[in-house]
Formats: sequence, structure tokens, C-alpha cells
Amino acid sequence: MKIVVLIARILLGLVFLVFGANKIYQFMPSGPMPTGVAGQFVGALFATKYIVAVGLFEAVGGLLLLFNRYVPLGLCLLIPIIVNILLTDILVTHNGLPIGSVVAIMWIIVYVSVRSHFKGIYVARSA
Repeated sequence: MKIVVLIARILLGLVFLVFGANKIYQFMPSGPMPTGVAGQFVGALFATKYIVAVGLFEAVGGLLLLFNRYVPLGLCLLIPIIVNILLTDILVTHNGLPIGSVVAIMWIIVYVSVRSHFKGIYVARSA
């Protein structure tokens, strides 16, 4: 199981580091702009430079996973991005869940290995 967690952590870190860095400084060619609502959504992300902030969070979360330091913090930085990937796939692009589901499964595998560090947030009452 440790090998599976290690592979999932490294792959997840690489995916988010590479694609996050690409959002900050585009070094990979992008495909054609989507049409319709998806195109408007992507256009708004680029026009407002919001995509750079998302890329920064992706890259930092990916680095934390790759360096195996502050892994729970890295997972906390990445889960909102993964949720947005899944919601965009479902609600905007309607192309199913190919990439989002793989990333979500890898996140769950890494999360399960460090879940004891999250026990403080699963408390019904703080006082």
C-alpha cells in the first residue's frame, strides 16, 4: 500500500506542478478555445488573470506533495481545484469525468494515508 500511496502522491504532485506552472507561464501549446458557455468561462478566467492565482495554488500544492512536506496542507490547497475540475466537467463542458476522476482518486489515495492529521476538523462542536 505504501508504494501505491507514493506513486499517487508523486503523480498528483507532478500533474499539479506542471499544469499549475503552465497556467502561470504558458509553455505547453493550448488547444482551440471552447465554444459557448465553456468558452465564456475560460475567457473570463484569462481576462481577469484569475487563472494565474489558480495556477499558483496548483503549483504550490504540487510542490508540497512532491517534496513530501506539509502533505495535508498540499491536499487542502488542491481539493477546491479538484472539485472545480469535476464541476466544470459535469456542468460546463459535459464531457464526462475522465481527467477529474483520475485526479480525485489519486487525491483520495493520498488523503487516506494522512487522514489522521485531519481528525481535528471532523469535530461537531469546538467547545
